[in-house]
Amino acid sequence: MKINHALAMALSALSAGILISCVKPADDNQAPEVDSQVTQEGATSTAAEKKSSADKITAVDISPDTEKTYLTHVANDVVIPAYADAAKQSDILHDLAQKHCQQAPVSGDELQALRDQWLVLAQAWAGAEIINFGPATASMSNLYINYYPDERGLVHGGVADLIAANPKLTAEQLANESAIVQGIPGLEEALYANDSLDAGQCAYVMSASSALSTRLKDIEKNWQQNATNLLAIDKTADSDKGLNQWFNSLLSLVETMKSNAIDQPLGLTGKAKGHLPAATAEQSRAIINAKLATLNKALTDPVLTAILGSNNENAVANDLSTALADATALLAQMPEDLGAADKADQQELYDHLTTITGIIKRQLIPTLGIRVGFNSTDGD
Repeated sequence: MKINHALAMALSALSAGILISCVKPADDNQAPEVDSQVTQEGATSTAAEKKSSADKITAVDISPDTEKTYLTHVANDVVIPAYADAAKQSDILHDLAQKHCQQAPVSGDELQALRDQWLVLAQAWAGAEIINFGPATASMSNLYINYYPDERGLVHGGVADLIAANPKLTAEQLANESAIVQGIPGLEEALYANDSLDAGQCAYVMSASSALSTRLKDIEKNWQQNATNLLAIDKTADSDKGLNQWFNSLLSLVETMKSNAIDQPLGLTGKAKGHLPAATAEQSRAIINAKLATLNKALTDPVLTAILGSNNENAVANDLSTALADATALLAQMPEDLGAADKADQQELYDHLTTITGIIKRQLIPTLGIRVGFNSTDGD
């Protein structure tokens, strides 16, 4: 089952639809971009009207010291803990697998305990995906952690073939395999494909959770050692690079979630393509909710809110808080498998995410005095 690395990475890049984004410099005079898709939020306003609205926004005056303090807070209190939590949850899954897999087959309550912990791990990583730059994406480790969207259905057959070919798989052996058979989707496939785990599947779960922990801890360590450089914390007197990276990363999370995890698999604006996150486990709501919760934490952060309110204008923070609360409330009423939800509710969730995208693009980012980056998910 071992796949040539060049081929594996090519397949990973092709199927996962990697986002390519590069941030425009803060002194770029181009107006913020507008959504290319016609949505409820944008159907009644022209591009000129949107530009005029953005031009009326007065950017807050953020001193280099304030920017440095905020970015340090983001690194220490948001980014590093997100990776640390994902690594911790992977360790817990590994320990549980070692405990319950001492004698196969594994089923009943023991299998359910493994599945429950997998979901906690998947939610932890869903929160960490908010960080769309840095060592995880630069090294493509994010694909080895979460190969999604798997539009060609490669994970299902790949994991089964790997277990059949190597029923005594080790973490070291797995680390040399393709991204297709690793990480959270691979573990989902092994844990949810059958009503029990045989010895080969047990070996895979132990190896995959161990390899995943190692990968996550490496990313966490890299951030601990290089946060200053990764967020340009020491360059705030000369550049807004750090702010640009961070807020365009948040924007990317919403746009990617809206497109890959809602619109395409549900076929809301076109032909259905790919699948919902955690489709085999039928837990797509939990994954989307984890992303929204992390986004809400980042965008309603008291440190950020204080910066936005420094000119006595709190409209942006209030609009963001309201839009996020509306989306979260709707999601709470939907079934665990979003594919089973009413079409009207699916569309409403998509519309809520479109509203959030619009507020970030045309209110938040201009208020911070930075620019929307070139983003492939908008068709630019």
